[in-house]
Amino acid sequence: MNAPKTARERARAELTAEILAAARRQLRESGAADLSLRSVARELGMASSAVYRYFASRDELLTALIVQAYTEIGEAAEGADRPGDAPEDRWLAVWRAVRAWSLANRHEYALIFGTPVPGYIAPHVTVEVAGRMPLTLARIAAAAKRTGKLRPAPGPVCPPEAITPEMLVLLEGHEFTPDETAKLILAWNRLVGIIGYELHGHLANVTADDALFFDHTARTEGAQLGLFRD
Repeated sequence: MNAPKTARERARAELTAEILAAARRQLRESGAADLSLRSVARELGMASSAVYRYFASRDELLTALIVQAYTEIGEAAEGADRPGDAPEDRWLAVWRAVRAWSLANRHEYALIFGTPVPGYIAPHVTVEVAGRMPLTLARIAAAAKRTGKLRPAPGPVCPPEAITPEMLVLLEGHEFTPDETAKLILAWNRLVGIIGYELHGHLANVTADDALFFDHTARTEGAQLGLFRD
């Protein structure tokens, strides 16, 4: 995205950032379901009508927060990936970066991976940014496959009809089989799931060291996909 050039554009960008920052504070204090433009305007000392010039509705503000969260978690994943490293090291680094972002932004994590907000339907604009984190994992697997280092573990083979054509198109260019695609989906879901369990306290009295168990989960999913093999 190009940086704003005119004074008006800069002022608008700055105020938009302030509104989003206030909305994130409201999100952490009250939850997504109670977020409102009026409450954000009150915190900023603005008239509600002024905020409506930047976001036409609560849903538009929620969409902006969702896009922001997906962008940040995607940037965390991409920033941790070092293409020159071994695929298994890249895989573990990305998993750890996603967990670190999630622990530092648990309310934003809940917004994108938790309970849906009643009455809100995410528009298509969220789809592309939502794919950045899982596509980082896909690129690591693709690099391993190109060099002959992706050797999936034996086990049940996913029926091709279980994978949507849209998913195969999303991974177009990586030349994954439907079963490899399924293993990537499982790994991505396990990544999201294990973090969610940790954030919501479901690992209490289950794991003695959450970080250590998380690394084990990352390696296990990587092994199923074909990484972390002797």
